[in-house]
Amino acid sequence: MVELKDDERLDYLLAENLRIIQSPSVFAFSLDAVLLARFVYVPIQKGNIIDLCSGNGVIPLFLSARSKGYITGVEIQPRLFDMAVRSIEYNGLGSRLQMILGDIKDMPEALGHGNYDVVTCNPPYFATPPKSEINPNEHLAIARHEIYCTLEDAIQTSSKLVRQGGKAAFVHRPGRLIEMITLMRQYRLEPKRIQFVYPKEGKNANTLLIEAIKDGSPDLKIEKPLIVYNEQNEYTKEIREILYGYGE
Repeated sequence: MVELKDDERLDYLLAENLRIIQSPSVFAFSLDAVLLARFVYVPIQKGNIIDLCSGNGVIPLFLSARSKGYITGVEIQPRLFDMAVRSIEYNGLGSRLQMILGDIKDMPEALGHGNYDVVTCNPPYFATPPKSEINPNEHLAIARHEIYCTLEDAIQTSSKLVRQGGKAAFVHRPGRLIEMITLMRQYRLEPKRIQFVYPKEGKNANTLLIEAIKDGSPDLKIEKPLIVYNEQNEYTKEIREILYGYGE
């Protein structure tokens, strides 16, 4: 059994046969996190993986189904950290997954430079607006706005944590692509793969997946687009495979 608090619920991660603690008033993961966990390269048998801005631990849980390596998640909000810890315990993954409560900017000194084969990060997407425009829900505001973590913080920290030749992958908004590439190169992360995600065919992309190699040589691959909904407003075959493990 697992202890659920307040309005928490236990949801299924269907394709992975795992379950995760969520809360509509605190945090519930989005499709973006699922797509990042499927997009990034991970070593299958062993390796050190770290996920920054982990929220309720959804990306470490997803990655645990793809890799037998050791996976660390870092989250600054105590309530979300607690949800992630209980989800890891519920799924019996405590021997391979751990959560750290803290600021990602402190992790290179705490955990060491270059100790990770793979870094993933689903950072806040939006610059912090005036106080009058910030979501009154503190948990949602921190997750969405760069209150504790800017894009530069996420990229610089990822570069410090990942080993030379290791991979760092991010999910973000297409409008910040140029800024991301500029910062990646500034901090020795060479973009190698990009995939744009479109809500429907004929619409503009609204999500960006990007993976870089620490001190890699320039050679960028644009992967085929991923479309979320078909003309019937149902998930496409590709998205159903990612979420449920089957496409039909």
